[in-house]
Amino acid sequence: MTIKVAIAQINSVVGDLTGNAEKISDCVSRAAQQGADIVVTPELSLVGYPPEDLLLRQAFYAKANETLQVLAEQLAHFSNIAVLVGHPAEHQGKRYNAVSVLLNGRVVGSYFKHDLPNDMVFDEKRYFSSSAEAFVFDVKGVRFGINICEDTWFPDAPKRAREAGAQVLLVPNGSPFHVGKLHQRYDVMRNNVTAQGMSLVYANLVGGQDELIFDGNSFVLDLQGNICARLKHCEPDLQWVEFDGAQPRKTEVAEPVSLEAQVYQALVLGVHDYVGKNGFPSVVIGLSGGVDSALTLAIAVDALGADKVRAVMMPSPYTADISWLDSRDMVQRVGVRYDEIPIGACFEAFRTTLQQEFEGLKEDTTEENIQARIRGTLLMALSNKYGSIILTTGNKSEMAVGYCTLYGDMAGGFAVIKDIAKTLVYRLCAYRNSLSEVIPERILTRAPSAELRPDQTDQDSLPPYEILDGIMALYMEENKARAEIVAAGYSEEDVERITRLIKINEYKRRQAPVGIRITHRAFGRDWRYPITSKFRD
Repeated sequence: MTIKVAIAQINSVVGDLTGNAEKISDCVSRAAQQGADIVVTPELSLVGYPPEDLLLRQAFYAKANETLQVLAEQLAHFSNIAVLVGHPAEHQGKRYNAVSVLLNGRVVGSYFKHDLPNDMVFDEKRYFSSSAEAFVFDVKGVRFGINICEDTWFPDAPKRAREAGAQVLLVPNGSPFHVGKLHQRYDVMRNNVTAQGMSLVYANLVGGQDELIFDGNSFVLDLQGNICARLKHCEPDLQWVEFDGAQPRKTEVAEPVSLEAQVYQALVLGVHDYVGKNGFPSVVIGLSGGVDSALTLAIAVDALGADKVRAVMMPSPYTADISWLDSRDMVQRVGVRYDEIPIGACFEAFRTTLQQEFEGLKEDTTEENIQARIRGTLLMALSNKYGSIILTTGNKSEMAVGYCTLYGDMAGGFAVIKDIAKTLVYRLCAYRNSLSEVIPERILTRAPSAELRPDQTDQDSLPPYEILDGIMALYMEENKARAEIVAAGYSEEDVERITRLIKINEYKRRQAPVGIRITHRAFGRDWRYPITSKFRD
């Protein structure tokens, strides 16, 4: 007996219950035209993921239940199609992360999540109770079990489903993207699901939610752990797989894209959804002629279209001619509105105002930061006047060591490359230029500089980025001790300097705008270090 299972990889919006229900209904309608017997939607698909402290509000549960019942009634005319919908649920005085099966106009049963993640970006134990009850239902003589996301990262919940008779495990997911996550999912699912004699349907959310990116990449594994189907990366998708009993038939499976392509597409999705879901009409970017702002501009144009992007060059007395020329070159290539607002007069006004106060003192980073803060003020003025959101351009390497200015280049609403190390910035630029050359070559080959004093380069103040990024990754992302980092081949002096800078600049990062997460440990949700601390390892 052939059974058709459809995966609806949808982009839910947190709190938009009516809109999310419409997306689910549309997918069920299209799946029904292909003769689907089951439609699987992602984790908390009805309310969006993660809803965070909306889950502490009684009204949120009431509205979710009301919308679920209405959706079940609306889907009644799709007879004999079992639709799995994720939602928060209240049951016997407790609150659960649930998946309900809608069939012929009714909610015929629900599964409550067992393993609640409470590390990295997750804190589900703050909101939900855990359940140990399995849930299995029958379609054409085949037994389908349900787990939710984290359940399948441990053996217990899949084992209970198998013991309850499940032959196929359906797994709605809200699994966020980070580099390397795709293959990690395959390995864990093989260990915990197919190794127990079940095939697997893994339906993952897609879309940007604040700093999190949900990459989709839903997939199906057969009883032997082979990939039978894989859905699109960072795009909504709807695909169906035919099962002969409990064994899925293999479909055409495209090769996964490169790491650079995965990350770039995730950044594009993050900008598109943050700007769109929050209702901003357009974005403004401070363009410097450097690699970071060039990459941010390319991402913004790919995410939003040139008509919603404005670039502003704000030259100071120290801005090199090639920065002007390269900025003008790039904006012509991508077709955005471009304006130049010199800051020399503003800078001189600040100097004059502070002349008596600073008399007898040498110029230092104070004057450098004044220039950055003038630019931040001008960008915020444009943002206020036109309603546009500012996309900041600082990278992870700079954020780690504090090579950024509070209320200057950190001023803005969304930090696009906040989790992108400088060395990866160059790789992403090369990837984008492999599609079409939008970033002038000289931007990629000249020495990076803040251009806040004569003949300045980043390496005047920092070690080479290859060294900085290597130490940062080991210390911040991998939690290695300083002795271990030195043993990995880095000099004790560099390790001491970089780790010290990471620690003392925590106060800056706490004031940075939210930004896209693409590593397994980003500054923000993943990194929770005290600002005030005397501990030294």
